[in-house]
Formats: sequence, C-alpha cells, structure tokens
Amino acid sequence: MIIRPIEVRDAVTFLELGKRVEDSGFMLFEPGEKTRTADEQRRIIERIIPDKKSTILVAEEENRLIGYLQAMGSNIKRIRHSAHLALGVAEEYRGKGIGTRLFEELFKWAEEAEISRLELSVIKHNFNAFNLYRKMGFVLEGEKVNSLFINGEPVNEYYLYKLL
Repeated sequence: MIIRPIEVRDAVTFLELGKRVEDSGFMLFEPGEKTRTADEQRRIIERIIPDKKSTILVAEEENRLIGYLQAMGSNIKRIRHSAHLALGVAEEYRGKGIGTRLFEELFKWAEEAEISRLELSVIKHNFNAFNLYRKMGFVLEGEKVNSLFINGEPVNEYYLYKLL
C-alpha cells in the first residue's frame, strides 16, 4: 500500500472511492446524494494541490484508491494554524491500519504546513471511527446535538481536535 498526495489523474477513481465510502452512511452526504462530475472533481483537485494549507492524501493498493484523508485549511490569519479533516476508507479495507497510516502521513504534512490544530467531526454512533481518532490522539471537544438528520431521525456529532 502506498500513501501519497492526490494527483489530478486521480479525479475519476477518487470520485468512485467517495461514492463507495458514502455508501457506509457515516459521511456528511447521503449515499448517492453527491452528484459531482469528473471535471468538477478535477478542478477541485487542481485548486487543492498548490494550496499550502490543504491536502488530500490517498491510500493506493494495486493502482486502486482505497482510502483518503482530506485536510482543508485556510489562509485567514486567525485560523491558518488549523485544518478540518475528513477520512474515508473503502468498507472492505476498514480495520486494516489504513486510517492509521493516513493519519501518520498527515501529521508529517501538517508540521511542514505549519498546522498546529487538526479538527474533525464524527457521527456519534460511528464507534470504529471515534476509536481510531482517539487512538491517533484526538481529544473530544464537544457534542453537537441534533446536528444531522439520518433516515428522518436526529443524530448527534462529536467534535474532536488534536494539537501538534
């Protein structure tokens, strides 16, 4: 398995991975809700690659994307030290250390990018992701009540952070 920064040529396979990850029901978008085209994805990647405060790392095995960790930062002075994260791993590869490897590489990137605060949110009942984040040193910052509606029911999210 290789962990590397995303490339423009990954646009189509990254879209496919995103759809597989969203099928889990644990992401912000519901399964099938995101309708981004390959050209739109390509343009997003083209904007992120030169951005020193944002990145998308991908996990690749046998020329197939199997996971990603996205960090979105800002150049606004008061928050340019922080980045918001989103992790996705294809279901058949979960529990195999891919998330851990992605985080390890992201921590190196964050140091180079002078990011000292990482933050993320997780659906309260996504126990596996929550446990991974805690294992990687993230601290529970709070709970956002009724932040999402999933299958017509209100669901809470946990907010976590890690200082580097």
